[in-house]
Amino acid sequence: MLKIYNLTIIAIFLFAFTACAENPKTQDQPKDEQIKAETPVKVLERTEKQEEKPKVTFIELGSVNCVPCKMMQPVMKEIEKEYPTQVKVVFHDVWTQKGKIDGSKYKVRVIPTQVFLDSLGKEYFRHEGFFPKDELIKILKQGGVK
Repeated sequence: MLKIYNLTIIAIFLFAFTACAENPKTQDQPKDEQIKAETPVKVLERTEKQEEKPKVTFIELGSVNCVPCKMMQPVMKEIEKEYPTQVKVVFHDVWTQKGKIDGSKYKVRVIPTQVFLDSLGKEYFRHEGFFPKDELIKILKQGGVK
C-alpha cells in the first residue's frame, strides 16, 4: 500500500512539474507578460503620416481689433495652408487676459509683432508691424522651411 501511495505522490509531482515547465520562457514573467508572450503579434503598417515636428513656429502677437493685425490674418492663414507640416502658426490676442501673459513673455512693444522660433524653440527673428507675405517667407526659409 505504501508503494502505491509513493508512486501516486511521484506521479502527481511529475505531472505538476511538466505542466509548469511547458513554456519555460513565461514561467518567471508576470501574468500580463505571459499573455502577451503567448498571444501572436500582428504587425500593422502605419498608414497615418507621422506627425513631423515643425521647423519653424511663427507667433503672431496682436489683436483682433487692430487694423494691421487684421491685415496679418489672411497672411497667417496662407502660411498655415502652404506649409502645414513645416510651420506652426500661433496667434495671441495681447488685448485679452490670457494674451497679456504672452505679450509679456515675448516682450511685445508694438502690435502686431511676429516672433519666429526654430525647431528647438529658440527665437531667431522678430518683426514689428505688418509683415508682407513674400518677406515673411524669406524669414521662414532662414529657419529651414522649403
